[in-house]
Amino acid sequence: MLRTSSLLKNTRLDKEYDLTDISKKLKIPVKYLAAIENEEVKNFPQEPYCSLIIKDYADYLGLNGQEILSFFRRDFEQKKRSKATKKSGLSFTPQFTFSILIGVIIIGFIFYLTSEYIKFNRPPKLKINWPETINSESFDLTGITDPDSTIRINEDLIIVDSNGSFQKKIQTGSDGEIKITVESKSPSGRTTVEEKTLKIN
Repeated sequence: MLRTSSLLKNTRLDKEYDLTDISKKLKIPVKYLAAIENEEVKNFPQEPYCSLIIKDYADYLGLNGQEILSFFRRDFEQKKRSKATKKSGLSFTPQFTFSILIGVIIIGFIFYLTSEYIKFNRPPKLKINWPETINSESFDLTGITDPDSTIRINEDLIIVDSNGSFQKKIQTGSDGEIKITVESKSPSGRTTVEEKTLKIN
């Protein structure tokens, strides 16, 4: 498709008009006429002078000035959109979107494996609810750990429920104090140990 800038230039050359002569008759600088013919956008005059110049130039060449101006604006807008697309550099095509999705899935999977590795190799958490005072021959010692860990209280294996909670009735005996050792062991063999000596009132 013939662009309006080429149409203006070809019409002028067919009629053997010189830009300098046209410039003098229309009182338009030669540099603006040449910029319009060659689509040198950076050298275009500011609006509304650019539109007025194109219309007057087209009329002088015997063309429909208003029509040529409309076509010129159309061509100029297409050129601006083309440049904007090139500058953006990114186009969200289905292939690009699919690649992004695959990348997110891979990153998520790596993050999951890393977190599971850290979780598997760290010592288990262990929180004991130590009693403040012991006034009876026995008391319930409770606490919480990781659900997949095993608990031993003074070497006795204790059941851990699905929430990680555990409980054991401790016999105090007749001594004035009792030492309690609680050990939590993870499937990887890492352990967390808490010890405390409690006084019996």
